[in-house]
Amino acid sequence: MQIQVKCSCGEGNCPEWAIVELQGVIEVQPSFKDRIENLEIGRLCRSSSEETYTFTVGYHELSGTKVKLKKPLLVLKKKKAMVDSDENSGNPNSSRAELEVIGIIRQRILFKTRPKALISKPQLQVKEKKTGAPTPMIQ
Repeated sequence: MQIQVKCSCGEGNCPEWAIVELQGVIEVQPSFKDRIENLEIGRLCRSSSEETYTFTVGYHELSGTKVKLKKPLLVLKKKKAMVDSDENSGNPNSSRAELEVIGIIRQRILFKTRPKALISKPQLQVKEKKTGAPTPMIQ
């Protein structure tokens, strides 16, 4: 079986993707187990230098760096292509698999340190003094 790989975006024009690599496990709450697709788990931000990133998940913040991969990876999408005749079986109108390139991964964002807690102390409420007649002191 021959699988063809096609790139419709032109050489050097494929969208750049990146891998986000975390150490540990991200657990989904039981109420979201059935709806995990397109679930927002946090906020990924790039600092002023393009080499450092922060990833905020709930009350945890991770710091990471951009690392270049030794070999680039392709992001592929499987498509069925109809052919008039199959050389192997002689079956007309058979289908074969084609892979379409939709992106190239040349780098990863690596978060290898433990998360920093973002829990802060609550602000103290200051009671205002009432202005008016002074309160008598009892002795």
